[in-house]
Amino acid sequence: MRKLEASDVRDLHLLKHYRIIRQWACKNNGLNNADLELLIYLDCVGLFNRLDFIDGSYSYSWNTRRWSKLKQNGWISIFSARNRTTVRSNIYKVSFKGKQLISRMYRIMLGEEDIPTSKKRNSIMKGKRYIDKVLIKSIKNVNNDKSL
Repeated sequence: MRKLEASDVRDLHLLKHYRIIRQWACKNNGLNNADLELLIYLDCVGLFNRLDFIDGSYSYSWNTRRWSKLKQNGWISIFSARNRTTVRSNIYKVSFKGKQLISRMYRIMLGEEDIPTSKKRNSIMKGKRYIDKVLIKSIKNVNNDKSL
């Protein structure tokens, strides 16, 4: 098996439209950038506990409500509940909802899927603010760019 190199990743153009895709994902799912990137990190970790979450959140802006917000909104779910004898603390995972969003972002980055352009499926397309109008143009560019 061949070792993956930096040039291989660059040739995939994965990060070419990452900023637009991230903004689309955040605006349409009620997340901020730090929440989304922390979910991507935790998805890579797999199973985690509260201390792993705290360790992962050190590189993002400090938000004491992030844990409860992500749990309450269904982005994090319990994998194994605490039972006071063998399991000392709950073990968590990124929920199905979170995994679906992250997978969709990867598919869009790879050019397998387009960012939705209907007003019903993408709140940015309503164009209420100036930044939304700029993002609409960028989303159309992302959808038209199939340089993979």
